[in-house]
Amino acid sequence: MTIHEILKLYWGYDTFRPLQEDIINTVLEGNDTLALLPTGGGKSICFQVPALAKEGLCLVISPLIALMKDQVQNLKNKGIPALSISAGMSFLEVKKTLQNAVHGNYKFLYVSPERLETNLFLEYLPAMNINLVAVDEAHCISQWGYDFRPPYMRIALLREYLKETPILALTASATATVQDDICTNLAFSKKQLRFQQSFERANLSYSVFNVASKQNKLLEILNNVKGSAIVYCKSRRHTKDITDLLLLNNINASYYHAGLTTDERNKRQEAWINNTTRVIVSTNAFGMGIDKATVRVVVHYDVPYCLENYYQEAGRAGRDGKRAYAVSLFNNRELQDLKLQSAIRYPNKEEIKKVYAAIMNYLQVAAGSGEGVSFDFDLSAFTAAFKINILTSTYSIKTLEQEEILQFNEVFFKNSTLVFNCDKEQLVAFEQQYPQFEAVIKGLLRSYEGIFDFPAAIYESQLAKFIQKKLPELLKELKQLHQLGIVDYTPQKDKPQITLLQNRMYADSFVINLTNYLKRKQNFEKRIDSIYNYIQQTTICRSRLIAAYFNDLAIKECGICDNCINQNDLVIDVEEFETIAASIFKQLAKKPLLPAELIKKLADIKKEKFWKVMDYLQAENKINFNKEGKMQKI
Repeated sequence: MTIHEILKLYWGYDTFRPLQEDIINTVLEGNDTLALLPTGGGKSICFQVPALAKEGLCLVISPLIALMKDQVQNLKNKGIPALSISAGMSFLEVKKTLQNAVHGNYKFLYVSPERLETNLFLEYLPAMNINLVAVDEAHCISQWGYDFRPPYMRIALLREYLKETPILALTASATATVQDDICTNLAFSKKQLRFQQSFERANLSYSVFNVASKQNKLLEILNNVKGSAIVYCKSRRHTKDITDLLLLNNINASYYHAGLTTDERNKRQEAWINNTTRVIVSTNAFGMGIDKATVRVVVHYDVPYCLENYYQEAGRAGRDGKRAYAVSLFNNRELQDLKLQSAIRYPNKEEIKKVYAAIMNYLQVAAGSGEGVSFDFDLSAFTAAFKINILTSTYSIKTLEQEEILQFNEVFFKNSTLVFNCDKEQLVAFEQQYPQFEAVIKGLLRSYEGIFDFPAAIYESQLAKFIQKKLPELLKELKQLHQLGIVDYTPQKDKPQITLLQNRMYADSFVINLTNYLKRKQNFEKRIDSIYNYIQQTTICRSRLIAAYFNDLAIKECGICDNCINQNDLVIDVEEFETIAASIFKQLAKKPLLPAELIKKLADIKKEKFWKVMDYLQAENKINFNKEGKMQKI
């Protein structure tokens, strides 16, 4: 099929969005390509269509488990066979998936960048007919960007195995420096091509409000703008507090953050997508990969730390092309706090070393051991036990991740697993002795092939329905079977995990790359300056401010952001100018007045217009200030 036939068959569209067709044709010609497509710009079609147009399998590299699962499910719903390998899968599950990728009729394999380095993956890679490597969230490859992930740096090693296979790097937000970094670190060929879609969102109105009461302003916004909404906050506690506020004011809302169980997050996300919940109040854990077109407003209750995050999150509003709003709320104290973030987010080396030693002691890891081992890790319990500030711990762990000393997976999920510890004859004897377990044993044997040979991922809720038992009763019986030694049952895990990537270092050998660490800190400070300037700016079009940050200098003033509207309100024609000037002269003819006194007497005139006329009259020497600081007519 042609690419247009593929688009029509699987997506139902007759035409591509701007740049999509150019990117697809470039990839089909075998060129390494960087595609910078803003949020909602249709990045997935850029690799899914060419992969379907060619023989073979597309390898998709993504750091986001939820996004991988979502895209794989969407492909399956279209009748396109796809696979994914994610954290929590057993060795045998991974092996079976790789075998399917080699021998099955699959078109896509989604993996995390960490997976590429495993011996098992590299063993199967040469046998896969890879037609394209798609690197999603490609900005993660640059340590000078806002979301650096070290495993991305080693994706280029695939070149050794896939010499003729083109790489398509995709991202929604990358500065010119980060774009160069992406192409360099992925070892792009000289024939590389770059595409950058305009950052213009003609239907999205940006605005910023400095308010004394954010709560009142938020209620005002949500009462005035009907429809689906997202409210972003910086802390988990804030998400619940604001949700409670909205519910008290009869606004249907729910909160979402990484501390909720996987099941709870999924339920709340689905309720919002299906419009059962109108407003989702969330940390930045929410939204990636969600393609809900009808979001009418995105409110940032707290000032974000960089324009990259802000643009992505705000861009989740108005994807249907209808008018939508992106609103930021702030107060002066927040702006002062912004300037302090660098010291908080980049602890000194001694603080990082102290946190590292405390984690090793907390996990009871001996010096010189631990590499490759994973542990449940409760950050709150850890900081309480060692009396370490939670922010210092959080950002020290982030640094240890970037230095590839350990890996912290805050949103970890591993399915329940079960394997029989006996042979079939022993099982028959057991059932005769314990007939009350017959239903659950037969249900397991009928539902999960190979459960005698290796641990199978089991789904308790499905099994309970199959054998017509209540879930709590089934869980109790599975635990009893485990205690009796007939099965090895491991309930699902839904806790944060730390995985050690190196053996525990001795105290005198602890080392991090300080040069790169300090440069990352410097780049963070530049991003803080950019968001600070965005918040403070009151005259320049906000769409142009954002686009210029990403080196898109061609877009026109949007005309619908708060700054554009305020500037348009300041346009004064000759008749209005003369009316305002006459009013000023009339008041000053009586006696000199302080500016505040004059403004009060001319309360029906907009302050901005008043000052615009005053500046002109002063420049023309028609009025001036006397020694008492009062205005007078000359």
